[in-house]
Amino acid sequence: MFTFENINKDTYRQHLNRVIIGCIIALTALSLGIAQLLIQLFPNADGSHFHWNLFGVIVGCVVVGITLNKYKSHPYMHEVYYVWRLKQQLNFITRKRTKLNKAVEAGDVKAMQIMYFYYQGCRRLWLLDDNTITMEELSKWQTELEAQARNKRVELKKDSFDKAELLDY
Repeated sequence: MFTFENINKDTYRQHLNRVIIGCIIALTALSLGIAQLLIQLFPNADGSHFHWNLFGVIVGCVVVGITLNKYKSHPYMHEVYYVWRLKQQLNFITRKRTKLNKAVEAGDVKAMQIMYFYYQGCRRLWLLDDNTITMEELSKWQTELEAQARNKRVELKKDSFDKAELLDY
């Protein structure tokens, strides 16, 4: 079950930037270091070391991925991991959005609640990421949903979401 949290935008941006820079540095160092070590240990007479470079990049990606996964619950990563999970939840809904929109038009209350969560989540995410270009369009979609809910006498109050809710769509 995913629930909305209040995230400090400045803290989120600062931590995200540091995590990204750390990942870039770690990936570069690991990729080059591993590739150079393998090239020294197993030189190729042709001078082509593509496979060792590729192996270094793959190992670097795996190490960075494992490290991020291990530290995702660390307090420093709270905001970054929260936004990553929010994006994941919104992605689940986006994949079913066409069916959900049809269900909303048909008066499906559950679909209305899911779309309400989706619009709230998009607004939060876009504000955190300074993606305000499509905010007017989002407001329009949300207003239309609220009008449909009023017509059906539905109170939209959804601040949590479970992926299992999408099984019907």
